[in-house]
Amino acid sequence: MDRSKSIALLNASVADELQAVHQYMYFHFHLDDQGFGPLSLLFKRTAIEEMMHIEKLADRILFLKGEVEVKAAGPVEKITEPVAMLKKAMLMEDGSQTDYNKAAIDCANNADAVTKQVFELLTADEERHFDQYEKQLEKIEKYGPSYLALQAFNTVAEPGAGAAKA
Repeated sequence: MDRSKSIALLNASVADELQAVHQYMYFHFHLDDQGFGPLSLLFKRTAIEEMMHIEKLADRILFLKGEVEVKAAGPVEKITEPVAMLKKAMLMEDGSQTDYNKAAIDCANNADAVTKQVFELLTADEERHFDQYEKQLEKIEKYGPSYLALQAFNTVAEPGAGAAKA
């Protein structure tokens, strides 16, 4: 096994996951500000899951005696419209699925079964994230703006969410 190949794949994935965390938190902040609590919370929870992915990736890099490169793959896109946010998130999750499937194959070809398993587990999470975003988009398309408007009336807030704004 060539550890450097696995480490490079893992670090590329750290960069992608950091990008997702930044993007999803940006979406979370703006959706919360617009009063779309449930959709905002979905992005926040997904960002937290992506942080856990970074931890799994970093643990594996360190086990392989590599250095964790902590830099995002790119800048945050300034998207504030909910439908556009969901479409962007779906593109990101679909891209991650493709990348992680390819990385799993590359790791298998490199005789690194454990890193292959890490990528397979991440692929399953990304598929679930895609499905969640797709379902929200389908509801907006089916019910129109009223679906989002109903979210503004959500009175159940996560502790600490919706703090007073100056």
